[in-house]
Amino acid sequence: MGAGNENRFRKLLDIGLALSTERNSVHLMEKILNEAKTMCNADGGTLYRMIDDDSRLSFEIMRNDSLNIYNGGTSGNDITLPPVELYNPETGEENKSNVASYCALSKDTISIDNAYEFDGFDFSGTKKFDQATGYKSQSFLTVPLYNNEGRVIAVLQLLNAQDPETSEVIPFDKELQPFVEALAAQAAIALDNQLLVEAQRKLLVSFIGLIAGAIDAKSAYTGGHCQRVPFLTDMLAQAAIEQKHGLFADFTMTEEEQYELHVAGLLHDCGKVTTPEYIVDKATKLETIYDRIHEVRMRFEVLKRDAEIDYLKAQLAGGDPKQLKSDYDARLQQLDDDFAFVAECNVGGEFMAPERMERLDKIAKETWVRTLSDRLGIGHEELTRKKAIGEEPALPVVEPLLSDRADHIITRRDMSLFDEDNPYGFKISPPENMYNLGELYNLKVKAGTLTEEDRFKINDHIIQTIIMLDQLPFPRYLKRVPEYAGGHHEKMDGTGYPRKLGADQMSWPARMMAIADIFEALTAADRPYKLPKTLSQSIKIMSFMVKDNHIDKDLFELFLTSGKYREYAEKFLKPEQIDDVDISQYLSKAAE
Repeated sequence: MGAGNENRFRKLLDIGLALSTERNSVHLMEKILNEAKTMCNADGGTLYRMIDDDSRLSFEIMRNDSLNIYNGGTSGNDITLPPVELYNPETGEENKSNVASYCALSKDTISIDNAYEFDGFDFSGTKKFDQATGYKSQSFLTVPLYNNEGRVIAVLQLLNAQDPETSEVIPFDKELQPFVEALAAQAAIALDNQLLVEAQRKLLVSFIGLIAGAIDAKSAYTGGHCQRVPFLTDMLAQAAIEQKHGLFADFTMTEEEQYELHVAGLLHDCGKVTTPEYIVDKATKLETIYDRIHEVRMRFEVLKRDAEIDYLKAQLAGGDPKQLKSDYDARLQQLDDDFAFVAECNVGGEFMAPERMERLDKIAKETWVRTLSDRLGIGHEELTRKKAIGEEPALPVVEPLLSDRADHIITRRDMSLFDEDNPYGFKISPPENMYNLGELYNLKVKAGTLTEEDRFKINDHIIQTIIMLDQLPFPRYLKRVPEYAGGHHEKMDGTGYPRKLGADQMSWPARMMAIADIFEALTAADRPYKLPKTLSQSIKIMSFMVKDNHIDKDLFELFLTSGKYREYAEKFLKPEQIDDVDISQYLSKAAE
């Protein structure tokens, strides 16, 4: 083996190592083209990539040293040339007139010493280019890049080999061709692997985005939350990366780490798939899968019919018509008023003061007569709860108008998650019962519509998020997704949920997501249960959270000073929400 070939083999090994360590497909394609150009001392070159189910070759990178042309890749200059068709769009015949398409179809290396003297391919486009630029495209070396399945994934085309001493355009050296083909083989493996990894990542992000979109679509009460939080988290991370002074001067994140944080943002509420819609969307206190106010209304209807029957019977028995009518009208008015009060309590629009609860208790003491079994035509689970109470009482049975029955209680089955030594580090004390459907219990909720059990179930989404993500076999570069996604309800003072982590136990990315989660929720304009806050209102509320040591002070100030809060607002908030914010009042002296 000559010294020249020995050097070439050594160079091939070095190139192969360099290609195998590149993690970006665009950078990789540039390396492939540049190394091939250098090896052959070529003046120019083009790298095509197979697209559209292997039917076309797209121009990825074009270089020409003499004309100072560098398009595609990382150049920032777009390539406007249309892709090369491998098949005639009308007839479906193979396109063998173009040298690049022929190379891709045949998988053969094609070396042309002088395009102006070669009749096998159509070089009319090349000649027009030469005519316009004064250049002469003479020698070509076109090499296919195919993977281990034998599928061509790219085509490398080198232009105008040059004499190392005189720079004269010469044919490509036949002895170099095997080395270029060897380089192409190495490059094909590296490129195919990288494209496969990127395709898998794209699929993963798309799938995760699909899940996030489904969670948002599941309930109008969550709106586009799962889509916007990762966007805002990414913005805050970028603001920290861009800082050149202060606390975040040394803060950096690689592309992989930023990708990891983005994935975590998309998955931060994945546990909401386990939250029943009738709790998330609980519009009234008695609502479950349906609003049980309709049952209560029917009981009042029964009492009104009973009152009418009693009135008519008393008339037939010879009672005083005038007094009976007065009593009957009063009874109907009382029932109407009582139901209106119960219905008002059900909406949850007014604070349940003690006197209102006392009136509910008084109404509940009214009784009605049930003559039909309440164990017929019901589901297995409800029937099991009723049987656990005991034997069904003989019919007819007198029942209170409103009640908290034993079968309204749905017990919590698995308490191991809340043991002190649970594997997830949860530090929470759940309500004794999973659900309590008691009518009085729900109607007496002091504010809003949610019981203690309902609120816990809604907050339980973060517990389920952690459990779900913990079971996924994330690759190394996504290992911190559960940590980032699972920490957005934690607080700097250690009173957060569900692990009561303190500031020293939370990474910067996890703290960023907590801020993004809160700001998105405050400003969201697509929630039917609330009006969106303005920019100034949201910032003010978050400043109180900083004072209470619930969110990170330094990140909040970075959020403001970087202008990311306004950048996000201009993209997602309604125009009427975007008002002036004097951020100076929220900054420490050091930040100012």
